Amino acid sequence: MSDASSLILQAEQQCQQRGVRFTPIRRRVLEMIASADGGLKAYDLLDELAVEHASARPPTVYRALDFLIEQGLVHRIESLNAYVACPCPEHAHCFQLLICRLCGRVEELHLDDVNTQLASRARSLGFRVERQTIELLGTCEECAS
Repeated sequence: MSDASSLILQAEQQCQQRGVRFTPIRRRVLEMIASADGGLKAYDLLDELAVEHASARPPTVYRALDFLIEQGLVHRIESLNAYVACPCPEHAHCFQLLICRLCGRVEELHLDDVNTQLASRARSLGFRVERQTIELLGTCEECAS
């Protein structure tokens, strides 16, 4: 079973357990993102979705993306305005993204101590964090060689 297929099955189970609807459009958007090598932009998703669903419009894609992000199935790459599948959606977590500027590959890290230190320091300064995004842009090992 491919990684994309296993992510879809995991997403179905997670949505069923949470009592939320994993509609065909949400499923298809997740399939496209999970099958991509790097992050996909919303309009790339729309172009591909419109081939299959003539009625697909930007709000269709953005609603699906909002749902997938809310469920922890997809992450938004802020610096690229693109979306990538979460490889471990079964648990809520903070994450960091390594983004290769040459091939677009995205790796997800889980350095909880980094997030703990940032949250602690923010609290000590009286700052209330609403959202945290840590992205490291560079060159992956494959592209560097």
